[in-house]
Amino acid sequence: MYTIDFSKPVKVYFVGIGGISMSGLAVILKRAGFDVSGSDRDRSEMTENLEKEGIRVFYGQKKENISADTDVAVLTAAIRPDNPEFMELDRLNIPRLTRAELLGQLMRNYGTSIAISGTHGKTTTTSMISEILLAKDCDPTISVGGMLPAIGGNIRVGGRDYFVTEACEYTNSFLSLFPDIALILNVEEDHLDFFKDLDDIRASFRKFADLIPEKGTLIINSHIENLSYFTEGLKCNILTFGKKNEDGEAPDYTAENITTDSLGNPSFDIIVKGEKAFRVQLSVPGEHNILNALAACAFADAAGIDRSVTAAALEKFEGTDRRFQKKGKISGGVTLIDDYAHHPTEIRATMKAALNMERKTLWVVFQPHTYTRTKAFFDDFADALSLADKVVLADIYAARETDTLGMSSKLLAEAIEKKGTESYYFPSFEEIEKFLLKNCQEGDVLITMGAGDVYKIGDSLLGK
Repeated sequence: MYTIDFSKPVKVYFVGIGGISMSGLAVILKRAGFDVSGSDRDRSEMTENLEKEGIRVFYGQKKENISADTDVAVLTAAIRPDNPEFMELDRLNIPRLTRAELLGQLMRNYGTSIAISGTHGKTTTTSMISEILLAKDCDPTISVGGMLPAIGGNIRVGGRDYFVTEACEYTNSFLSLFPDIALILNVEEDHLDFFKDLDDIRASFRKFADLIPEKGTLIINSHIENLSYFTEGLKCNILTFGKKNEDGEAPDYTAENITTDSLGNPSFDIIVKGEKAFRVQLSVPGEHNILNALAACAFADAAGIDRSVTAAALEKFEGTDRRFQKKGKISGGVTLIDDYAHHPTEIRATMKAALNMERKTLWVVFQPHTYTRTKAFFDDFADALSLADKVVLADIYAARETDTLGMSSKLLAEAIEKKGTESYYFPSFEEIEKFLLKNCQEGDVLITMGAGDVYKIGDSLLGK
């Protein structure tokens, strides 16, 4: 594998530079003095931000974009061998790194590297940890999978003491990382276009845990099934977080005396190994965010950060873009929320948070993400979405896929309707917008939900 010497900047080309993680890595290298360029299919806010950094971006992936004097190329998991730039890199014998391999090499340049993994909650927990480190003036370098207002984007280039990043399991990419502190928030079925089954996914997370050095720390959800599978034989420090078990057994970090305000935002006591440590007030709603906060508190203690700093940082944290993001009110007094949820577990968590809000009718506009995921969780999607009062389905966002597998949003709408929840399908965003403007009423809550471009519906309704 090509190894980058960060003391000797070279010429790097990113294939798929506009992705949330790729763009962040490109900025880190650019600010470290590297000659950085790259390509993406379309212009976006991300690519425009890269251009402002002085990074040249090519639109459309063509062999002509590749310069023979390129020292190394970085590729996303979505780039296939038949990609024209991939083939040109091969022809010119230019070394290649995956995004995760570059990320892993970067992590080794920092005093403490923190990697946050899990099927759900990575972006929010990474953001909470980032807020805590910022509040402590630790000057962290941060790579987060969403737009975090506290850092004005998805990347912060700071000092060399702390590096914070999400760790994604897709294509086993997180096995290329070098974490000193690693978090495993949950382990569930997902990315079944790559993994064979849940056992395959669990095996991948176990290998991730094995990466932690003896002086490091694993922070893990105590409710993950057969927890000992992930912890047995590890030499690092292990901290658990979660709810108390039915028999009253508690993890190292748990929450008690939970209350919620009218917006659904919880406050609770942090209990550490049976003793009350401090109380936390969150400014983000939902039971799932209590768990995310517990994981962040465990990290802060492991890092030796004052608990008063942790509490203040968590109260200040108001979320990241596309994670239960309150975007405003549509004319007529309808509250608009946008959320990235694209897995049934995430949808249920978002629904529960919304159901705690004062409202009349809860509307959800959902855009399924990939045919593979829609087929694998079809019944679970129908169950989770039926928690809303009324559901509107947009076409499936294909992402990297082409085969429909016999799936469609119309079929999902019909399944939701059979469960007793009003459900509608429209083939275009324009039709959805017209339907919502006609039918949503003052006091309703409207959530646009999905990992694709469904957020554009809300932006249009708000006149953005």
